[in-house]
This record gives sequence, structure tokens and C-alpha cells, in this order.
Amino acid sequence: MEKDIRESIEWAKINGDVLKSLESPRPLFWVILVIALSMFGVGLGCEIYQYQIGMGVANLNNPQVWGLYIATFIFWIGMSHSGTLLSAILHLMHADWRKPIYRFAEAMTTFSLMTAGLFVMVHLGRLWQFYYAIPYPSERWVWPNFQSPLLWDAMAIFTYLSSSVIFLFIGMIPDLAICRDHLHPGWRKSLYTVLSLGWEGTDRQWRNFRMTYLTVACFLIPLAVSVHSIVASDFAMSQQPGWHVTSFPPYFVAGALYSGCAAIITLFVILRYVFKFEEYMTLPILKKIVRLTFAIAMVWTYLNAVEFASVWYSHDEASKAVLIQKATGIYAPFWWMMNFCGSVVPFVMMIKRLQTNIPVMFAVSLLLNLGMWLERWMIVSPTFSHGYYPYLWDNNQWPTLVQWGIVFGSFGWFTLLFMGFCKLFPSVSMYEVKEMVYHRSLALKHTERNLAVNATELAEKGAH
Repeated sequence: MEKDIRESIEWAKINGDVLKSLESPRPLFWVILVIALSMFGVGLGCEIYQYQIGMGVANLNNPQVWGLYIATFIFWIGMSHSGTLLSAILHLMHADWRKPIYRFAEAMTTFSLMTAGLFVMVHLGRLWQFYYAIPYPSERWVWPNFQSPLLWDAMAIFTYLSSSVIFLFIGMIPDLAICRDHLHPGWRKSLYTVLSLGWEGTDRQWRNFRMTYLTVACFLIPLAVSVHSIVASDFAMSQQPGWHVTSFPPYFVAGALYSGCAAIITLFVILRYVFKFEEYMTLPILKKIVRLTFAIAMVWTYLNAVEFASVWYSHDEASKAVLIQKATGIYAPFWWMMNFCGSVVPFVMMIKRLQTNIPVMFAVSLLLNLGMWLERWMIVSPTFSHGYYPYLWDNNQWPTLVQWGIVFGSFGWFTLLFMGFCKLFPSVSMYEVKEMVYHRSLALKHTERNLAVNATELAEKGAH
């Protein structure tokens, strides 16, 4: 009886800790919110200025027709992959350590995709013509051009975003019911009542919930891989030097997982402190994420080296010239920084005593994502500035303050959405953490029972 009471108190503590995070996070939450709002204000101001004056203020011209916008678009698409993809894979593998962290990782996926979608519109310039990227028949039966990468990206983002939102929402239903039953009457209680869909925790509801969640998880794994493969095809299907290679889809998927895992470490550290989740986002979980990130970093490094070697030993002189320009030309500092951050810094994660050092891992995760953002930029700009036509060579157009401001604002937009989500919805899965505690208690009881049986047998043998 005492064990049952102790277990019920522990479960009540889980509810109390997570619900408390929705009411009173540490003051750092408001500091982050103000900084994010300021960053978003800068980006919004730059976008309004670009909208009113025209795309000329972004200095996007021949040959630099994409600039930072498409490079950052690819970065945010990549950031979105690890959340839902790793959550789905680890769910199928029954990895218990994912349970305290998968909720915020899935939220990261959703808001990264929402941020990436904005760059499609920003790059268009004429925001009101966004509907041309949507495949629907007009009254003149004029369909969009299905050979356009813009259409591929729009369809990929919409499909992955809608699926990720469904996956995130389904996983939150039991927790939304807990929020509904424990909060005082008000607009938040009404919101949770609507979103919990009448959840009562019956056997039939749990069976349907498990089956639905598993089905969506199985659907999302190939979808996540295909989405970034489509983004990679934007480049691989072109004839630009350095892009027309078949290794781009796996290279992009590995880079997406890499940047997403690094972002999970960053957000893990922030949420652990800001929302007082030290008991749930533990150091052993951080160690597992760090090791997984290091493994993916080595895969990305290998594919990166394969790309360089295939270009260097090929007979494509134009692609080789672009590679040499990256290493020795105007973009050389950023190219070498990309390789340092993406391939050298991860070796810090091999040191066991640093794998649970929170300040070090936080700094390493930021450097890894800096390297991943530079990698996207090094794919786009050097190729445009050193294409097939010699009259375009060395025509390096440095991004304007408007471009930098909009990119800067996108990080504020993402932070606003993410921190707002964590303040409004439980960022730690209460019911799954309870399941983890319950399974561990069962395993402990089973171990104690086996030890008692072994001790009894040894005592009996000693008596004989």
C-alpha cells in the first residue's frame, strides 16, 4: 500500500511540475521573449521596407539571384527534420529516453517549417502571388509548372507541415486532458477542453490513440526523408557547376539530421533551466543526444568529403573551379569555418566528461548550427558567382543589410513561436514520463524479486 501511495505522489509531482512550467517559468523566459521580439521586429521592418521599395534593396541580381533567402530556407527545412523524424524512429524502437524530450523536438519541427515557408514568400518579392505555387486549376484551367522547384518546395513544406502538426497534436491529447482537469476556469481551460477532444482515458481511447500515433509515426519517416530529398533536387536537377550530382539527397538529409540534433541540444539546455525541468531533462539523456549527434556528424563529414573528392577527381572543370574558389577565393574564410564547425568541433563530443558538461555542449551546439548555416550558404553563393560564363566570375554581390536583417528576424520569429508554445502547452509529455517511471519501477521490482530468489536458493544450498 505504501509503495502505491509513493508512486501516486510521484505521478502527482510530474503533473505539478509540468503544469507549473505553464504558469511561472524563470525570469529568463521573459528576457528571451523580449530579445526574440526585438529580433523579429528588425526582420519585419526589413521585409516591410523591401515590400515597399522593391527587391532591389536586397541586391539580388544576376548572378546572385538567391542570396541568403534560399540558403536560410534550406537551413530551416533542415532544422525541422530531427524533431519529428527522430521522435518517430525512437518511438518505433521503444527508446524510453526520448519521452521527456520528444514533445519540444516535434514543436521545433513545426515552427522551423513555418519559418522556412516564410522565405519562399520573401524570396518571391510579390507576396500576393504566392498562390501561383499552389497546384489548383484556375478559371482558365492554367496549372502551375510542375517542373518548377518553387512548386516542389511548396508542396513538400505543406505536406510535411500538416503531417507534423497532426503528429504533434495527437501526441498531446492525453496531456491536454490533464491540463483541462487541473487548471482553474478561464480561457486556457476552455482551450484545453476543446483540444482534448473529450478525452477520458478509457481503454478504447487508449487503444485507438496508440494505433493512430503509431500509424502517423510510420508515415512520417519516409515523408521526412523525401521532403529534404525534394529540396536537394532543387539543386541536383539543375546544370549549375557543383550542383548536378546524385549524392545531394543523402547529403542534404544527413545535414538536416545534423543541424536538427544540434538544435535539440540547444533547446534542451534552454528548457532545462528556463522551465525548471532538471529532473526530467537529465544528464544521461543529454549524453545520449550528444552521442547521436556525433554519429550523425561523422556521417555528414564523410558525405562532405565524398562530394569534394568526386568533384576533384572528375573531368568537370567548371565544378572543380567552383571548389577551388570556395577554398581560396572571397568565400574561403566562411568555407573553412564551415568545415571547422561541422567536422572538427564535433570531436569535442568524444570526450566523456564533456558530454554532460552543459555550458560546453550548449556552446558546441551553437557552433554546429553555425557550421550548418554556412554550409547552406556555401552551396548557393559560390556557384552563382563562378558559373559557366566567364563574364559572371568574381561578380560577388555581398548580402545587403536588408537580407541580413530578414535572416536575423527569422530566428526571432522561430524563438517567439517556440517559447510561446512552451508557455501555453506542456513541453514535457506527462503521460509518457509516467509510463517510463512505471516501467522502471516494474523492472526494479523484478530485479529485487530475482535477487531475493537467488539469495534464498544460495541460503538453501548453504544449509544442505
